[in-house]
Amino acid sequence: QVQLQESGPGLVKPSQTLSLTCTVSGGSITTSYYYWSWIRQPPGKGLEWMGAIAYEGSNWYGPSVKSRTSISGDTSKNQFSLQLSSVSPEDTAVYYCARYIIQSTGVYIVDWGHGTQVTVSS
Repeated sequence: QVQLQESGPGLVKPSQTLSLTCTVSGGSITTSYYYWSWIRQPPGKGLEWMGAIAYEGSNWYGPSVKSRTSISGDTSKNQFSLQLSSVSPEDTAVYYCARYIIQSTGVYIVDWGHGTQVTVSS
């Protein structure tokens, strides 16, 4: 059973960097052919895919946050992390980490964390 758990500060000041960590248990982040992503949902809005890191270390980022986003993995800790720089109140959201697979028919999320609320405010 794969479980994902988000962790990090719940409050970040504007212009600072938001840093979150997803701890994975029950499976390795290096296992072929899984992908590990960050997804967020601002209040009253839909889900936004922020980016992902693949089992072999490759990265992809959503176009709206690409310039400010970095996702990295730590194989020794079986964790992957999100760094979102220069945050503003518009970055306030529930942040989720998730595992997904890629098939010819599309992408499929197979595991979600419970999410963590992050508020950007001074």
